[in-house]
Amino acid sequence: MWHFRTSGLLPGRSPAPTGAGGGLLPARELAVAWSLVVLIAVPAWVLTVGQARDMGVEPGTMGMALPLFLLLWVTMMAAMMLPSMAPVALTWVRGIGRRSSGWSRAGRTLEFVGGYLLVWTAFGMPAYAALAVTGNLVDDHPAAGRWIGSVALLLAGLYQLGPLKNVCLRHCRDPMGQLVRYTGFRQPARDLRVGLHHGGYCVGCCAGLMVVLVPLGVMNVAAMAGLAVVIFVEKLWSRGPLLAKVVGFVFLVLAVLAPFQDWLLPGLRESAPSMDGM
Repeated sequence: MWHFRTSGLLPGRSPAPTGAGGGLLPARELAVAWSLVVLIAVPAWVLTVGQARDMGVEPGTMGMALPLFLLLWVTMMAAMMLPSMAPVALTWVRGIGRRSSGWSRAGRTLEFVGGYLLVWTAFGMPAYAALAVTGNLVDDHPAAGRWIGSVALLLAGLYQLGPLKNVCLRHCRDPMGQLVRYTGFRQPARDLRVGLHHGGYCVGCCAGLMVVLVPLGVMNVAAMAGLAVVIFVEKLWSRGPLLAKVVGFVFLVLAVLAPFQDWLLPGLRESAPSMDGM
């Protein structure tokens, strides 16, 4: 069962999440809000899956130029992240609606969403560079993929167990506290700054999970779906921090196994077939 509350932090403990809407939105508005989330997330997933079917799972950037990769990356992030970040976004947008109307409301909402996506776009640049480097290494030295995958899984596991992950996860699990803080942001571009700020914490919370897309494949739909579920549960389940640590230990175990188990590294094997060809 999900368990949510809006009480403050207890010493030495992670807050129970307020992110499911408990205390943030009335039931009717919450239902409408989540319906909108579904209407946005589903097309993002459809576009992502469609592109994955055409491209398959291969090492590196799969020949994509940076602008095309960033466009696809942002679509992927919208599909994966929107359900877990929706409580903060929906509540902030609701506040915008109370204080503005018409074009002003639309502009402020776009400003907030744009700030959030801008952070993930910026994160996509080092992701592209990492994929380009690993892709070139695998092309020149196919056996290197095993060790690249092992290092990526090791880094992901250590990050999941590290202090930065914990700090960012606490932020994402306590949106009520963050929204109170955001109300103190000053103009100009307050909504843009809120989107940037929350997006930065979201990247910090999920960076380790994104690293595993190097060995698993950046266009691996099964991996993306699995990571999206982990992200959602980490942020909204009362035992999300425990899950984050369990996932970290699993990554460490896989890092040990990766050099000897090629099936763990579909994103570092040459010319894996596309979904249509399977």
